[in-house]
Amino acid sequence: MTDTPVADTSVTDTSVGDAPVGDEPDIRRLDDLLEDLYHGQERITQATIYRRAVAAELPAQLLTRIAALPEGEYAVDEAADLLGGSVT
Repeated sequence: MTDTPVADTSVTDTSVGDAPVGDEPDIRRLDDLLEDLYHGQERITQATIYRRAVAAELPAQLLTRIAALPEGEYAVDEAADLLGGSVT
């Protein structure tokens, strides 16, 4: 019985170039939600933001960020800054 050397054959994933950069689609969804929520409103509670995010079926990572906000009211720029959005 002879041991045969095993060659290191790395597998290259060709689909990597097709993947979205970072979490850009999720941030876009967050921005859309915030724009919709704050239309005609100056401040919104954390609970309202969370309820609407759940209803909009945002990803779990964003729901976790929203749930981690302290209770209270937020202006759109405050919410965007704390959640990583770009709405101002």
